[in-house]
Amino acid sequence: MTAIAQRSIPVRRRMSGRRIAADVLAGYLPLVAATLLIALPLIWMILGSLKSPSEVVTQDLVILPANPSLDAYTRASDQVDFPHLFLNSAIVTVVGSAIKLLLALTTAYGLVFVRFPFKTVIFGAILVALMVPEQVSLIPNYTLIASMGGINTYWGIILPGLGTAFGTFLLRQHFLSLPKELTEAAEMDGAGHFTRLFRIIAPVSTPTIATVALVTVVNEWNAYFWPLVITNSPGMMTLPVGLTLLKNTEGDVSAYPVLMAGAVVVIIPVLILFAFLQRYIVSGLTQGAVR
Repeated sequence: MTAIAQRSIPVRRRMSGRRIAADVLAGYLPLVAATLLIALPLIWMILGSLKSPSEVVTQDLVILPANPSLDAYTRASDQVDFPHLFLNSAIVTVVGSAIKLLLALTTAYGLVFVRFPFKTVIFGAILVALMVPEQVSLIPNYTLIASMGGINTYWGIILPGLGTAFGTFLLRQHFLSLPKELTEAAEMDGAGHFTRLFRIIAPVSTPTIATVALVTVVNEWNAYFWPLVITNSPGMMTLPVGLTLLKNTEGDVSAYPVLMAGAVVVIIPVLILFAFLQRYIVSGLTQGAVR
């Protein structure tokens, strides 16, 4: 081995070490920081639900409970009918998400594969809807639903939020990336629009559809503002709204673990669903964003 080759080995090692350090600083450290930023509040809430009140409200930082206990969950279940609230949330989430997904699928298909005038204008209106906060339509929606007798009803909770601009936008962008030959061949064989959508387009769009479904289910399950306004009966409240029944008064330190326990009960179903469907998120968003 020549002297030049021998001197080049340490140089390569230094370059390799610098590249690894750059990858860690540019990629892994921000990823770890973002993960901790998201996960730490959740972990703190779970630990807090297992602590005694004196460990939650204290001047000294108590990270781990000295004697983990499920008393907070027992007290929360005594104050709130969690099975009934869970049933309400499940009905609203399943029905609302299914209708939203169906509307998003058919609307996105129409915007891409059906010829009709003013498609660009309609799509522009959908983009505008993405920018409008739900608080703007609160009073008109409440006036309309109340006049129709929808207070404390399932359909009153579900109806105003059936439009999903995000799902329509994401599915449209994905459908634009599909080859036109898929639907043209089916059209030549005499297949109708619904056959093309559900037997050709939907099967090759599973990751994107799963992404839209996951986002829709999470939003429906966690919806708080509108269900809080349209319901005033404990029998019709969803889980997030039902947490308001776990009343906390200033100075009542024993209520904090109970509130944390109730919040844990609300988020557990979403975490389980995310664990099963998370592999579709990246592929679904990527397919919907690349044309």
